[in-house]
Amino acid sequence: MENSTYKQNTNQWNEARQKMVATQLVSRGVSDRRVLDAMSHVPREEFVSPEKKTFSYNDCALPIDCNQTISQPFTVAFMCEAAQLNGDESVLEVGSGSGYGAAVLSLLAHEVHTIERIPELAQQAFERLRRLGFLNVHVYSNDGTLGVLEAAPFDAIIVTAGAESLPSPYLNQLKEGGRIIIPIGTEHAGQTMYRFTLKNGKLSEENLGAFAFVPLIGEYGWPV
Repeated sequence: MENSTYKQNTNQWNEARQKMVATQLVSRGVSDRRVLDAMSHVPREEFVSPEKKTFSYNDCALPIDCNQTISQPFTVAFMCEAAQLNGDESVLEVGSGSGYGAAVLSLLAHEVHTIERIPELAQQAFERLRRLGFLNVHVYSNDGTLGVLEAAPFDAIIVTAGAESLPSPYLNQLKEGGRIIIPIGTEHAGQTMYRFTLKNGKLSEENLGAFAFVPLIGEYGWPV
């Protein structure tokens, strides 16, 4: 009976995940097959608080510990697609949170370095990612606006919090041809998503639309 219940629950989560991909991602224009496959494989229900599991695949962000959030599935997929990954890259994610975004990235890149300013969340993310088998993810606890110099340079940097401007350490840690995906705005809520690309030593920028994130806090971000 116990095995039967486990299988039933697994099937329900799988169905919810496939429905999420179809109704929340494909319908909104996410088309990168690798991103869609990654989103269909990572068990989001493992990255939310136990009392929020029922809402794991809802079309919204959800609260997690330490007054932080796990991003809306569409936002995760959108940023991963914008990073234009093909599988052999080293990626920096700023703002580990529960570890969900890093888990998705782990299926899209060769190596993922994710940094979280709240030690408790960093430890939880590390343990969760190891338990679930996402072994190519390295978790750091530090000021995310500083990047991870010891692991640089990166092919892509994905920032999951809203900045007032582009933190300069990211530029110094980006490979030639690399991309930075980051929401920027003058307010703590409501930003414009940008993709910055380093070509021939020069940085170009693309406006990817409006989003809303928690503030990016740190030396090169908003004050605590």
